This record gives sequence, structure tokens and C-alpha cells, in this order.
Amino acid sequence: MILTGSEILKEVKKGNIMITPFDDDQINPNSYNYKLWPYIKTLMEYNNEKPIRNEKKIPPEWMMLEKGKMYLWHTYEKIGSSKHMISLIWRSSMGRLGLFLQLSANVGHTGTFHNRTLEIYPTINIIVYPWMKIGQVSFRSNKWKIEKYTWIYKTFNGPQESYLL
Repeated sequence: MILTGSEILKEVKKGNIMITPFDDDQINPNSYNYKLWPYIKTLMEYNNEKPIRNEKKIPPEWMMLEKGKMYLWHTYEKIGSSKHMISLIWRSSMGRLGLFLQLSANVGHTGTFHNRTLEIYPTINIIVYPWMKIGQVSFRSNKWKIEKYTWIYKTFNGPQESYLL
């Protein structure tokens, strides 16, 4: 079951959902809007089958994302819950512009709390800026016993590439 905006606010006040910094104005009927952090990683090349990425800061005014290029970013807010599973998605207004987020990994495991890595893929050249409201996080009730997530990705607060290579 997906939590409504009023339930998200109640769970934040109880400490079952953590969003830092938190702003009441970012609550939606079934989600919470999250913002972009001003640092990104882009794929530059492959060296011996390992990706080489470049990290850079978005200028305060704006930055043009190139169509067809994959970007790793992260949320401005630290987001998590000790009680609920989270799901990170894009705002539909961004999708209608041709900017897609979270192509593969939208689930945030219960019990983790950190800045969430975002996979961003523009289908056209598109402008973004730091602290832009770019996506939404929804919270879902867990059924049965909550098991701790133990994989390494729960510890990162920056854009994190895959450890599979």
C-alpha cells in the first residue's frame, strides 16, 4: 500500500520516515518531491572494460545535459525509512520533456538512509540546475518481517557507479 502525502508527513513526525532537509511544500498527494545535488558523474570512456567517470559541479545558473548520455547523480535530500520501502521515480513533467530517471534501480530498501543515486538519461538536450525538483519518492508499507539490507550501496552519499565491473 502506498502512503498518502498526509501519512508521509505523520511518519516523518514519528521518525519512521527520514528526509533531510525536509520541506512541507514538497509533499504531493502520494509522494515527496526530491531535488538534484549539484555534483554529477558522467561516463568518459572505458579502460580495460572498466568505466572511467568524470565528476563535476553544475554551474549555479544551469547545465545542458546531452541527449543519449547517461549521468549519475544523487538526491539533495538524504532519504530513508526504518519502516517503509521507498520508490524513487521521476516527476511526470520531466518525463514529458524527455528526461528519464531511475532506469533500473528505483527501490530504496527499508532501513537505509542516505542521499540516493539517480540514473539520468535525457532523450533530448535538456537544461537542469542545482537543487531543481526533479523526481518524487513514494513510500510503501512492508508486509511481514523487515530484513536488513546489507549490500555496499547503502553507505554512499554521492553518485555511485556499479561495483559489478
